[in-house]
This record gives sequence, structure tokens and C-alpha cells, in this order.
Amino acid sequence: MREQFSKRTGWDVGESAYAAAVREARAEELLGGRRLVDLTVSNPTVCGFRYDADVVLGPLGDVGALVYDPDPRGMLAARAAVAEYYGGHGARVDPDAVVLTTSTSEGYGYLFRLLCDAGDEVLVAQPSYPLFDFLADLEDVRLRPYPLFYDYGWWIDFAELERRVGPRTRAIVVVHPNNPTGHMTRAAERMRLEEICLRHGLALIVDEVFLDYPVELEETGLSSFAVGPHPVLTFVLSGMSKIAGLPQMKVGWVAAFGPEEILGEALGRLEVIADTFLSVNAPMQMALPAWLAGRHGIQGQILERVRGNLAAAEGAGLDVLLVEAGWSAILRLPQRGQGELALELLRTMGVVVHPGLFYGMSEGSRVVVSLICPTEDFGEGVLLLGEWNG
Repeated sequence: MREQFSKRTGWDVGESAYAAAVREARAEELLGGRRLVDLTVSNPTVCGFRYDADVVLGPLGDVGALVYDPDPRGMLAARAAVAEYYGGHGARVDPDAVVLTTSTSEGYGYLFRLLCDAGDEVLVAQPSYPLFDFLADLEDVRLRPYPLFYDYGWWIDFAELERRVGPRTRAIVVVHPNNPTGHMTRAAERMRLEEICLRHGLALIVDEVFLDYPVELEETGLSSFAVGPHPVLTFVLSGMSKIAGLPQMKVGWVAAFGPEEILGEALGRLEVIADTFLSVNAPMQMALPAWLAGRHGIQGQILERVRGNLAAAEGAGLDVLLVEAGWSAILRLPQRGQGELALELLRTMGVVVHPGLFYGMSEGSRVVVSLICPTEDFGEGVLLLGEWNG
């Protein structure tokens, strides 16, 4: 029989054993079975945070959205608000170097199309979020992982990164801070990355969605890649999902930087890609300045939750790998038995966690939890994990 589907979508769409076990346990819970404690909840809109409805929904009623006047890069007022946001991080950003997207995922799609032909390669850190695999497949791009290793903190293995640069490598992706490790790319690491990109003719793609969430109150090392200089072509991605805790308000962006002789051509080509889709709707663009201006309230709540939950995990005697920023934590737990650790925790303790393998970690003793879970649930869950750990 003729194959009716593209090879790029040839994924295994079946349910994993762990996902099936979680689904069955939740069904049993609804029927009066054992209560589950879910430590994977990472959707801020269902975690008990207080949102100002007027600030969030009010700007969507702007009558200006009734007029269709598309700009491939996005409305100037919205792009200027993005530039102002980066100004708060000490960066000077030209609004004309900003292209709005519906999400960072779409931003990655734009950049893969801009930089890569079919079969070209992009280097991405591991551990990292598994969404990259699907985004690359959809653009016929190959991902090659470069490792982060843990030694009293997370570090880029630069020797291995360089070994993985090949003739078809077009870009290096950096998630700053990384999800789920919480690793922040420090100034020395940034300089090394830029030197490698310069030597090999590569672009640098930097995902900064968690930039505003340093764990330590006195943290000063979390600097945006939007801050110059930019010796290589650099694209910085972010959006409302994390900055304002609004994943349902689909607005993101790509900000471009680099040497003048190549930046102009990159932006011109990126504009054509964006013009092909014109995907960001007018009400969202018009609301973006107000959402950015009002971000501090929800950010303060999220940071308080993250720091409190992290302290609870440490107080429960758990081995928490160093978290510098972001909403996730990696726990090292003892393995009791031959099965997958996350599955054992579900069955024996009633606690839902993400297996480390989900993020590309080969160590079976590592699991990932969300630090924005409701406080009571998180406290209960880490106490149960503490029992397992003890």
C-alpha cells in the first residue's frame, strides 16, 4: 500500500507505559481510589496564582483591532514594547530587529527555515525540553545534542560540543536558563559559544523564556544575550507564556542581532517568512504592551512559589541538583527495584513526577518536578518522596 504520510511525521504516537500508568491512576482516583500528588503541574494559570483580570483581558477590547493593517514583523507599538522590556535588562534593541510570532515554537520554525536546508544540523543541549525534536522534524532539520554535565552545578561540555560541529551544522541552540536543569549561561560560556560560532560560521539561537526567574534573590549573573556586543548572528526568543505567566495568550518574538553586513539580510529573509504566515492576531499585538508592563505582579508570585517549594524539597532531605533559575528542579533519588523510578514512585507513593529520560537524562535515578505546583500539594509530595529517599 502506498505510504500516505510524510516521513517527517513518522513519530511513535503510541502511549508510553508511564503515561498509561498515570492515566489509569488518575481514572482510579476519580472513582475513589488513592489520591495522587502531581508534582509535574507547570501551567501557571491552574496553580493558584492571582491574575488581574482587568490587566489581562482589558487590553483585548481595543477597538483598533477592528482594522486589519498587517505588518510582517508585527505592529510597531508591540515591537517597541519588546525593545523596552529588553531595556530593563540593560540591552539596546532596535524595534525593527524584532519579529513577532505566536510562540517561541513558531520562532524556532522561522529560524530553522531561515538558516537550514533539508538535512542540515542544529546543535542543542541535553538535558533539555523534548519539544525540539518535533520542531526539527517538521522542518527536515537534524538535531545533534551536546551535553551538559553536573559537577556542583551545570556546565557545557565544550570539548564535546566542538566535536559535534560538522559540515552541515548551521546553528547552536542555547536555552538560557535551561529547562529543566536551571543552568544559566555565564559570561565566559557565552564568549566561548560566540567564538565557536564565529570560527565555524554558525548562528546562535538563544531561548530566554525563563530569563526573569533567578532563584537567588541576589543573583546578578543572569544577563540577556540581547546585551551586546554581538560578534555572530544571534537570535533571542521569548514570549508571554513565561514572562507574564500567560501561555494561553499566544504572543512571542524573535529579536535579531549581529554584524551589520549579515543582520540586514537575515531580517529581510525573516520578514518574508513572517509575511507568508502573518500569524499573530491584532488583539494580541495591541495587548502586548500592557501585558509586558504588568508582568511584575505575576513574576513576583511565581518567584515566591519557586523559592518556597525549593526550600520545601531541600527541607524534606531530598538531593536537589543546583537550580540557578527557572521553574523546574531535578531530584536524585535511590532506585528500589528494577523498574523505572518514576513508575515506582507512582505505584508505591502516589506521586507523579517526570522521568529524567523525558529530558534526555540517561541516569535512572533522576526525576524532574515543577517548582510552581501549589504549595500544599508540593509540600505533601516532597514529604512522600522524602520517605522514599529515607
